[in-house]
This record gives sequence, structure tokens and C-alpha cells, in this order.
Amino acid sequence: MNKLSTAAAASLLFCLMFIALYHLFKLWSAEQQLRSKLAYRANKGWRKKLTEGFRRYSWLHDHLNELLETLRLKITPATFACVSGLLLLAGIASGGLFFQSVKGTLLFGALLGFFPYTILRALLVHRRMQTQMDFLPAVELFYQCYLVTGERHVRVALQRTVEERRLLGPMQLVFEQLYRNLSVRGDDEASLRLLSVSLGHLWADYFVHILRVALVEGAPIADSLKELLTDMRKARRAGEQERNRLLEIRVANFTPILFLALFVGINLRYNKDNSYYYYIVDPMGRDMLLNAMVLIFASFLMGLWLSRKKM
Repeated sequence: MNKLSTAAAASLLFCLMFIALYHLFKLWSAEQQLRSKLAYRANKGWRKKLTEGFRRYSWLHDHLNELLETLRLKITPATFACVSGLLLLAGIASGGLFFQSVKGTLLFGALLGFFPYTILRALLVHRRMQTQMDFLPAVELFYQCYLVTGERHVRVALQRTVEERRLLGPMQLVFEQLYRNLSVRGDDEASLRLLSVSLGHLWADYFVHILRVALVEGAPIADSLKELLTDMRKARRAGEQERNRLLEIRVANFTPILFLALFVGINLRYNKDNSYYYYIVDPMGRDMLLNAMVLIFASFLMGLWLSRKKM
């Protein structure tokens, strides 16, 4: 194992021991921790300093915070960055131990380090695909509620839309999040941006633009909503074709994993000794497995990128 892997393994071990000792001490001194919440010492812990230090990278912090809030995950950006960093160290350490090369060390570390972020992007694409078919009925319901409330207050129309609980599937949670953010957050632009990121298609951007005009300028938007609904109904058939293409892309993302498992499984089934030697012991076999993992990861990222472009 090279020096880089040794340093990564030592750093990972130190971080894990530090986290374990911290939580043991926290359990032991629970009463003291409750008391310190009312004192100035509560803001001087290492977690507070770590969060403040991570906030200096505003672009990364804001991006992760927006992504986590869109997915409604109760994880802070600092915690997510720490988990990714620990996985990066674990990948460097295990990559150096198994592949015993600089290429294997760095590539396997990068694969594990970026794995949590890739999972978040995959979850976001999955949520967007779930909401695509239900977006048109949701806008129709909002349009009806907007007309009933007198075409004056967007927040009142959103409240009525949410309270009627007639939205289909995940759209109920999306509109609840929008109404909650507009009522509590105090930043209408950030709330609308979260809606646009949650839905992730062109019609959602048009809908967000209409809401922005109503919230900022106070202008009536009934005609704009009616025109949007008309255009969406005309484009519904084309949208079904796009969803079929997205399904094909998602199926294609998992075919390399299936073929790799199939070929490796067949070799292990008929010749275990030689397969173990050529896949695990032989450096060329380990390099082949590394290249396969890198290509599969790259194809998965390309599938996510194509899914984003198709929406």
C-alpha cells in the first residue's frame, strides 16, 4: 500500500475514532449538554466551527443546501460534506490496498467520494419523473382555486390548493413545500427556485415565472395560467414520448452493471480458482475491474445528464 493510501487510512481511522469518542462523551454528559444550550458555550463546539468553516464556500454550501432541501432530506450540507470526505478517505485507503497503484488509489477514492452526490442527483431525477405526469392536473387545480379566491392573492390560492388535498402523487408534497416556504421563509425568490429545481422541466419554469410576476408585481395571472394550461394540453402527447425516452435512458444506465455481474458470475460458476486469480490476484485483472467500475460510473453520470436535458 503506497504512502497516500496509508495517510488516507490513518486520517479515516482518526476521524472515525474522533466521531465515536465525541458521541460517547455526548451520551455521558447529556445533562451538561442540555444546560449548555442556554449558554454561550453551545456556539463554540467543533460542529459549529465546522459548519461556519464550510459556509465560507458559499457556492458549494448553497448548492448542497438547495439540493437537500429540494429532496426534503433532514441532513445539513456540512454533514453531507463530512460523509463524502470520509468515503473519499475510505476509497483512497481501500483503493491503495486492493489495486496497489496510483491510478487505482485515486480513481477508487473519487468513485466513493462522489457516490453520495450521485445518489442525490439520481433521487432528484426520480422525483422529477414522478411529478411530470401530475403537473398538469396540479396547475389546473391551482387555476381553479385562483379563480375562486378572486384572482388577487396567490398565497391564498396556494393555501386552498394544498388544503383541498386533491393533488396527485408527489405534487401534494411539492405544493406544500412551496406554500410553507412562501409563508415562513421570507425569501420568495429562493422558494420559487426550489419549486423549479424540484420539478425540473420547462413548463415548471414558465409556472414559476408566472408566480414570480404575481408575487412581485401583484398583477393578475389568470390569463397567463389559462394560456399555460392550453399549451401544456397541446404538448401532452409529446411529453409522453419524452417520458418513454427517459425510461429507456434509465434502463440503459443499469445494463452495464447487469452485464458485468453476468460475465463475472458465469466465470465464477464454471472456474472459481482461475476466476479468483485473474480477477483478484492478477494486477491486470484488478485494473480491468477498476476500468469497468469507472466506465459504469461514467455511463450512470451521462444517463443523469441526458435525463436532465430531456426534461
